[in-house]
Amino acid sequence: MNGSKLRANYRDEGSGTRWVTFVTGIANDLSLWDGQIPALERDFRILRYDLRGHGGSEATPGDYSIALLVNDLANLIDSRKIQKTSLVGLGLGGAIVQAFAIAHPGRVERLMPCCCRARMVPDFAALWQKLRATVQQNGLETIVEPTVQRWFSDDFKAAHPEVLDKVRRMIRGTTQQGYLGVTAAFLGLEIEDQLGRIRAPTLYVSGANDHLGGPPLLMKGLSEKVEGARHVSVPNAAHIANIQNPDGFNQVLREFLR
Repeated sequence: MNGSKLRANYRDEGSGTRWVTFVTGIANDLSLWDGQIPALERDFRILRYDLRGHGGSEATPGDYSIALLVNDLANLIDSRKIQKTSLVGLGLGGAIVQAFAIAHPGRVERLMPCCCRARMVPDFAALWQKLRATVQQNGLETIVEPTVQRWFSDDFKAAHPEVLDKVRRMIRGTTQQGYLGVTAAFLGLEIEDQLGRIRAPTLYVSGANDHLGGPPLLMKGLSEKVEGARHVSVPNAAHIANIQNPDGFNQVLREFLR
């Protein structure tokens, strides 16, 4: 079942001739990118979708792998008859777009991995193993609050309770199977030594206040492994940089895609 073609929930928007595909992370759905659509829809065709077991996409049992999630993306863009697309991914989505660009270099116009990593390390793995154990034992609801608290800086959380409520709803839209599946894939992430195979113009984007998911120093290091790549940090933003500072994020996004 795991290797079968995914019934994916997706949205196809915008009116340009060039394609941009957005890839979400763990416990996200395609609404993650709501703040980016107005910035691009006049100039680009936009594809966004839910990962396996997230939002409206079907869940399949067992552990997923990065290769499986890359294959899901490849099948989706094939089904839309897209030959070449720019890719923007955040968190696990950032890992997926890097892995896709390694596996399918001819299909990526521009690459923008955000707030992400390319390799799992022991201290970070320990956090995820603990979260997985909690979800296996007590269900997904138990990690909703710790997750939403981890994603944003304290001043933003205090000022925008309505945004946090929307994000909590998004996390709750993740199935337990999907959460356990993609976190298993994340724990197996090991593509850093292949980043030199990326051929597309690449911009690594971090949140200046992201201390855990994809810290600026770590992402600058990733950019140095890809020929010609750059790194920029969005100010006033933690891990979910595109939601915490949409204007700053969209400015970077537009300039890069143009």
